Amino acid sequence: MHIVETSWRGGPARLGGLLAEVVGAADEAGFDLISVADHVWVHPIIGGPLKNHLEAYTALSYIAAHTRRVRLLALATAASYRPPGLLAKMVTTLDVLSGGRAMLGIGSGDYPEEASGLGLPFPEQARDRFDLLEETVQACLAMWEGEHGSEQPFEGRRVRLERPLNLPQSLSRPNPPVLIAGSGEKRTLPLVARYGDACNIRPSPEIPRQLELLRRLCEYAGRDYDAIEKTAPFAFDVGEGGSKVEELVGRLRWLSSMGVETVFGWVVGVDTIKPIEIMAREVIPAAAELRPAG
Repeated sequence: MHIVETSWRGGPARLGGLLAEVVGAADEAGFDLISVADHVWVHPIIGGPLKNHLEAYTALSYIAAHTRRVRLLALATAASYRPPGLLAKMVTTLDVLSGGRAMLGIGSGDYPEEASGLGLPFPEQARDRFDLLEETVQACLAMWEGEHGSEQPFEGRRVRLERPLNLPQSLSRPNPPVLIAGSGEKRTLPLVARYGDACNIRPSPEIPRQLELLRRLCEYAGRDYDAIEKTAPFAFDVGEGGSKVEELVGRLRWLSSMGVETVFGWVVGVDTIKPIEIMAREVIPAAAELRPAG
């Protein structure tokens, strides 16, 4: 389940209790993960900045306290918004407090207007953002190395850590899984092949070709393609009373046939809870039977 905005019934005064109810229901329903969009303004494709949204990592800590089993991540952390050492510490904290359920979902960022609006760093050139993304992942992995971090100076062009020391260390070993989001074939997929435990690519007919490229990139990097979790974003709209369940399962079958293993879905009407109950009863069991194409 992917939370993209929180303009929910009852407004901010009810949001804490309702969020706890929503994520608790999702945890019980059988969802495998709960992700929160890492935006400080709601993205234009979802409705724009005048809708409500919570800061991702604060919200994830709250969600961790109200769930037992789901994996937790921001989808996807904008690499420039937080210093890499601090980001690794935040993900570690979430991992420790959740009992080892955290992932690092990260990308280059895609919303310059929110960054400039709130004074957040956002390199103007895409190549600079991707350079920062790579060094951020490298720095986080240095923080998660061994029992307390590598403690060896990390010297990149854009990131410098004098002493990557991380205590307590993450419970997830050797590190919280790293999901690198995006479908870019020149920079993103090569980064997945080198560092990623999961990818997150747009749902399109291009998926088989992109995954075949990822397979070749993994071979070149000496990594196991099959060990990388293939994920995609989507929308879960079960319709009034479940009227669109069959259509939704068909779309999930389409994604699975192209090699997608996990789908992050924005549940339409999630704050009413009813769509979660329908998902639990009719969609999640059907999805569990799907076997992604190899």
